Amino acid sequence: MHITMGLPTLFPHDRDTELAWYRKIDEGPWHGLVTYERLVYPDSWSVVPQLAAAAAMTERVRLWTDVVALPIRNPVLFAKDLATIDVLSGGRLTLGVGIGAWDEDYLAVGAKLDRKRQRMDEAVAVMRNVWAQQPPLEGHLPVGPAPVQEGGIPFVAGVIGPKALARAAQWAVGVSDPAHSLHFDAAALAAQRERVVQAWRAAGRTETPHFSAPVWFALGPDPEQQLKEHVKDFWDHEVTAAGTESGYLTPPDAGTLMCGASGLLAAVDGAREAGLDELRLIPSTADPNEIDRAREVLGI
Repeated sequence: MHITMGLPTLFPHDRDTELAWYRKIDEGPWHGLVTYERLVYPDSWSVVPQLAAAAAMTERVRLWTDVVALPIRNPVLFAKDLATIDVLSGGRLTLGVGIGAWDEDYLAVGAKLDRKRQRMDEAVAVMRNVWAQQPPLEGHLPVGPAPVQEGGIPFVAGVIGPKALARAAQWAVGVSDPAHSLHFDAAALAAQRERVVQAWRAAGRTETPHFSAPVWFALGPDPEQQLKEHVKDFWDHEVTAAGTESGYLTPPDAGTLMCGASGLLAAVDGAREAGLDELRLIPSTADPNEIDRAREVLGI
C-alpha cells in the first residue's frame, strides 16, 4: 500500500510554507502529493496553479487531486490546464473527480445544478478527446499540449453509491472513497472495495480497480484539540453556507477522530486490512513539521 501526503489547502499560509510542504513531501518516503479544493471557502487554494507549482518544484512524487468538482468547470480549458501540468511534472498527474457536495460552488460560477452526474461523464469524454488531440471543432486545430502519459491523465472517481460506481466503471481507473476521512472504518472500506471490484466486473473491465481513501490526521502538541478546532471551523463554514445542520453537515463526534499517533497508526493499519492501494493523509495544520511527525510515527 502506498501512502500519499496532503497539502494544507484549507489553511491560511504563505508562499514559503507551501514550498516547504512540496520539498518535504518530495524528499520522501511519500508516494504522492495530494491537494483538494473547495471553491467557496476561506483560504482555499485553487488546484490548477497549486499543482503547476508542485509539478515544477518536485521531481519524484505522484501528483493527485482528491477530489475536484468536475461539472463546475469548462472541460476543454480544464483539460488544457491539466495537460500542461502533466508535461511540467513529466507525466506524474492523477485526477480525482466527483460532482462535489456543495451547491454554492456551482452557483458561484453560474454552473447548472441539474444533471451533475451526466455532465461529469460528458466532461470526461470531452477531456479525453482533447488529450487525444482530437479537434473540438471540425476542421480546426487540436487543443494542446498533449499529456505525457499515454492514453491521457488517469481519472479516479470520488463516488460511493452503486449507480455512481457503475458510471465510474465506464471511465475511471479506480475509486477514491470519500466517506471515511474522519471516521476510518476498515470493515466498511473493505466492503466498499468489493463493491467497486464488482462494478468493474459488471462493466466488463478485467483489470483490478485502484482503490484509495483520504483520512484527516493531527500530530501536533495537542492533536485532539488541533483536529477538533479544524473540524469545528470546517463545519461552521459549511453550516453557514448551506443554512442547515442536517445530513452530512452534522459535525462528527470528536471522540471518533483520528487524533495523535495512535489514530494515525490505526488508520494505516486499517487501510492495509481493507485492501487499499493508496491512503492519503490530509493534514489539519499548515505547519510543515507535521510531515516529520508523521514520518516518525510511521517509522518511515
